[in-house]
Amino acid sequence: MNPKLFAAASAAALVSFAAPALADEGMWTFDNFPSAEVEKAYGVKIDKRWLDTVQAASVRLTSGCSASVVSGEGLVMTNDHCVIDCQQALSTAEQDYVKNGFVPAGRSEERTCPGMQAEILTSISDVTGEINAATAGKTGGDFIRARDAAIAEAESAACAKDSATERCQVVSLYRGGQYKLYKYRKYADVRLAFAPEYASAFFGGDPDNFNFPRFNLDAAFLRLYENGKPARTPQHLTWVARAPKEGEPVFVSGNPGSTDRLMTVSQLETQRDLAIPIAQLQRSELRGRLLQFSAENAEHKRIALDTLTGVENSFKVFYGRQFALNDKAFMDAKRASEAELKAKVAADPKLAAEVGDPWGEIDKAQAAYAEHFLRYRQLETAPTTSDLFAYARALVRGAQERAKPAAERLPEFGEARLPLLEKQLLDAQPVEAPLEELALAYWLSKTREYLLTDDPAVKLLLGKESPEALAERLATTSKLADPAVRKALWDGGLAAVQASDDPMIQLVLRTDPAARAARSAWESQVSGPIDRAAEKIAKARFAVYGDAVYPDATFTARLSYGKVAGWTHRGQTVPAFTDFAGLYDRATGAEPYQLAPRWGQAQSKLNPKTVFNFVTTNDIIGGNSGSPVVNAKGEVLGAAFDGNIHSLGGNYGYDGTANRTVVVSTAAITEALDKVYGQQALLKELKAR
Repeated sequence: MNPKLFAAASAAALVSFAAPALADEGMWTFDNFPSAEVEKAYGVKIDKRWLDTVQAASVRLTSGCSASVVSGEGLVMTNDHCVIDCQQALSTAEQDYVKNGFVPAGRSEERTCPGMQAEILTSISDVTGEINAATAGKTGGDFIRARDAAIAEAESAACAKDSATERCQVVSLYRGGQYKLYKYRKYADVRLAFAPEYASAFFGGDPDNFNFPRFNLDAAFLRLYENGKPARTPQHLTWVARAPKEGEPVFVSGNPGSTDRLMTVSQLETQRDLAIPIAQLQRSELRGRLLQFSAENAEHKRIALDTLTGVENSFKVFYGRQFALNDKAFMDAKRASEAELKAKVAADPKLAAEVGDPWGEIDKAQAAYAEHFLRYRQLETAPTTSDLFAYARALVRGAQERAKPAAERLPEFGEARLPLLEKQLLDAQPVEAPLEELALAYWLSKTREYLLTDDPAVKLLLGKESPEALAERLATTSKLADPAVRKALWDGGLAAVQASDDPMIQLVLRTDPAARAARSAWESQVSGPIDRAAEKIAKARFAVYGDAVYPDATFTARLSYGKVAGWTHRGQTVPAFTDFAGLYDRATGAEPYQLAPRWGQAQSKLNPKTVFNFVTTNDIIGGNSGSPVVNAKGEVLGAAFDGNIHSLGGNYGYDGTANRTVVVSTAAITEALDKVYGQQALLKELKAR
């Protein structure tokens, strides 16, 4: 990534911190999509029938990605990098589905993806009144507890009758300005139907990540099952094998993960000066350890590939965000937008009296953020790459929280959320002891480094052991890799957990009070005051701008609009399309530009002019991976898999002149399935009408 290139682009991203959205900007909810603006800009009519059809065919994956239903028999298209966890889980040292791809001969060979659930949004209802009533007059930790209890009650009540097939989730929109209850049809049996080789899906590797031109077959297919049979999905997108056209209006339907476009300036400054720099320091060291580990032997490279890819991707994402926040022009624009909203509030005495000074309240909370950040990060949110620790914490806290009344539990253990937690906890997945040892040693050493040796929590963690010795003991002697052991502890409840002699369970039992204390302090002094103040700012924003403002992303169903278009930067025009010929021109024979053997063998069969990847002006963010890119007819033209280098500041703003969504085309997928992979049955299903 070229930092000067990014800084120049981000200066133009004067995105609406509070004002109505600009052209092509916005991740809009389905119940507030600006159809009139789209028709005015692009001359296409997006009516309720179209919105309902696309919503019914859009899928959220619990792996953190998006997808789409593309046949009447439960076939779902997403990105390959969205199923790499599944490929890794199904692989062995003898059969590596990540390296070689998953190319079954038929449906009978489709394999269940452990821990994965697919969800399709069926309804949205407003529960703002109920949540606000429960939190009236409360602040700090009391506000958090009252809000979370009200949310848990609303979720449980909405899905009480059909919890086996439905999932309910209350979502905070506009930083607490609205609360909506999203109801999903869930599919707990999700099977891998096709995935290409890593070399084809991630051709160009980390150097090409967040860049364009690209030459990636970052596409894969899953199938939804119910009662052991492929699910019937009559509402699906229409598959077309044609290339998109320059300037064609397109829509991206997916689940963008999170954005911070509605943060105040003081919050952005804290991200710039504290949160991102510390996290990047840690990611860079973890990346180095993973690279060294991967270089030791072929098996280490295989088991670490997914984790390393994720760390490298996150490092580049936050590298771009840091440059956006370091750009004076960008921050000046944010300050101007914030000042504009404050001035409009001040001009309305009644509104000013109702709102008060929430910006000042958030400013004050930044000192508490700085005070508690390291402790909260190290004790409550880490280690993020250890499966054994995640299992142990879920078992310990699950046993403790399930013994409490529903209104008093931590939100992640609410009744409506337990089915997914149980699935992810109890599904059989491989746990690699060498990789666990690396992750645990890294976390333990960083916790001692940041909190210091004499900190009581560090003493509880390490005792008389070194981080390395403790990590080795935990990784090699814990039995939590066995799903039968996890199930016995989950079913046995608190008594079974407390009686367990598993070293990882004992570690969590010993240290969890300190982690809970860090979380409590964070909620009472940081997130509680900030969330409460953010609700007031949302009230002011609605009063001034109405619903012409879209909410920050929340990993819930959103729709963005735009067109197929390249861009020009510093006099250089980047075309909107790449083709198969470009793939072969770019190949060098060495990683990450090494062709998979199948592609080398198929070159003479392929049409070199087939559009491979293309770019659009759609506004997306992480979580949109796998989102269908559809036209005004509801035809799917591809799957979004990345953004360009300019889009890395998209967490904070959108610049329509340079931000681009990168898409793998259905034209390329169709020809590859036919001439590279011989997937004739899959093609027949996709083309069926």
